[in-house]
Amino acid sequence: MALAVFAAVVLGSLGPAFDAEAQARLRNGDYIAVIVNQELVTAGEIDRRVDRAQAEATRGASLPPEPELRRLTLDALIDERVMISNARESGMRVDDAEIDRAIQNIASQNQITLPVLRQRLAAEGTDYFRFRANIREQIMIERMREREVYQRIKISDEDLDKFIEEQRTAANTDAETNLAQILVTVPEDADTATVAARRAVAELALARVKNGEVFETVAREVSEDGNRAQGGVIGARPASRLPDAFVEATKALRPGEVTAQPLRTGAGFHVLKVLTRKEVVLGQVQQTRARHVLLRLSPQLTAEVAARRLAEYRRQIETGAKSFEDIAREFSEDGSAAGGGDLGWATPGMMVPEFEQAMTALPINGLSDPVVSRFGVHLIQVLERRDQAVEVKQLREQARNVMREQRFDKAYADWTKELRSRAYVEYREPPQ
Repeated sequence: MALAVFAAVVLGSLGPAFDAEAQARLRNGDYIAVIVNQELVTAGEIDRRVDRAQAEATRGASLPPEPELRRLTLDALIDERVMISNARESGMRVDDAEIDRAIQNIASQNQITLPVLRQRLAAEGTDYFRFRANIREQIMIERMREREVYQRIKISDEDLDKFIEEQRTAANTDAETNLAQILVTVPEDADTATVAARRAVAELALARVKNGEVFETVAREVSEDGNRAQGGVIGARPASRLPDAFVEATKALRPGEVTAQPLRTGAGFHVLKVLTRKEVVLGQVQQTRARHVLLRLSPQLTAEVAARRLAEYRRQIETGAKSFEDIAREFSEDGSAAGGGDLGWATPGMMVPEFEQAMTALPINGLSDPVVSRFGVHLIQVLERRDQAVEVKQLREQARNVMREQRFDKAYADWTKELRSRAYVEYREPPQ
């Protein structure tokens, strides 16, 4: 079908997807590259996405060769159109007031007024009507993704039980343990008879302990290490700071128990006693109170640009030029902005993994580098931490949230693939 005829036919059926800007682009030599259901992808859009990716690459990003980059860009645009089409068919609506708030936030982030924003868009050749449509589409995509993908993630009670046990085991892998030892040294070049004699000394010391003598007393009399005067007490350390042989030999012991046989290492023979072990207790979690500044991404605000702005906000906070609360109230784009970005107390699993990982690594009052999540880019500050007892029901719900986040990416990819398989996608050749 000739392009002019095709345009005349679809103008009445494509609605807002085929707007005044699209018509202008077609008259200026742009053309429709792909039809996705009743949405369009134009060659100009592909060019602009590729140009933006290449511009960012000049500042350190790595890109595939241009033909592959164009293919990946087109695939991403098709996926977006599929989701937007699905959102429209489901009756999803984003009201104008919400669009106005989002645009006001964009202007505030750029520290300009709305009239100046419109002037800049016009200078860049961006139609304001299309700009609003893009913002609307981004909000719709985010809502569809959150609503549809979470519904697809099913977690059975058996999966939950297994996950909780794995988490407990993993958390206790590096549990802080306090050991005491009786060391009977063996020279490096010792012959068989010497090794046997030294083993006999260690076995006799172990027998004395098993027969009821105080471990510390035996250690002071027999041990040949630097902790002898302290009764052989090594001191509380995470498992990662203990010799692997010690961890393996004592992992099944309860506090107060002693190894069944002397342990041989390069230093000699060791008799080990577990004094204390600080294990993670199910039903108790560490909660974190944090605040953040969130900048949501859009075609006009890339992750790199958002990260640079947040880095500048961090500098202002660290130098005292502005407070965290004031910056959050002025620039943050979520419901916590009015409260200075305060997110309240969070238990493990409440936040998306990228956010939680960065938050957990921060000290009290520490400021993060910009953190990218699927909601946008965050600047995070930790305010307080506390240990909090939780009910079993709450513990399981937290574990369910963690599992849901872990499975989100695959569920999202499967959902996108399924939508794409049901979509009508027509590729069109450039006009001759």
